[in-house]
Amino acid sequence: MRKTEKTDSLLKNRHVLIVDDEPDVLEAVEEELEMCMVDKAKNYETALQYIQNYTYDIVILDIMGVRGFKLLEQTVSKGFPTVMLTAYALSPESLKKSIRLGAVSYLPKDKISEIRLFLEDVVLAEGNTVWKKHFERLGKYFNKKFGPGWEERDKFLKEFFAELKEAPRDPAKQ
Repeated sequence: MRKTEKTDSLLKNRHVLIVDDEPDVLEAVEEELEMCMVDKAKNYETALQYIQNYTYDIVILDIMGVRGFKLLEQTVSKGFPTVMLTAYALSPESLKKSIRLGAVSYLPKDKISEIRLFLEDVVLAEGNTVWKKHFERLGKYFNKKFGPGWEERDKFLKEFFAELKEAPRDPAKQ
């Protein structure tokens, strides 16, 4: 990516918290977000201190190893748009829990190289969810990972996706 693309990003100077127990993931995400002011936490306790003491434009949480769902409850209560970024917990059940707890998006770790684009969507949405746009981008990915018809196997997810399909797409917000 050209340097100007990163410096012209909607993410420029945004304050972002990244929470993951894997140092290489923290470094990779921080590198992708070099235009941001980034705080990093490798564990639940450190992340909780950051969440309680600072204001964030976006929080990126791993699920496993850092008690990501517990942190999600904290970030949502503070009004921080929160994106779940996971590998081992990549499942329809974790997706459903992320939606229910108030995450604005759910991304697989193997899409870290594209995270800037997903987070720019979050900024444009001004704290609203970006589920519709992100599922348009990641639908084939999730179908491959979870198997055909995965979203139809769970009543909550089936209703959630039916509502997404019916929702108008606002180009300014999505």
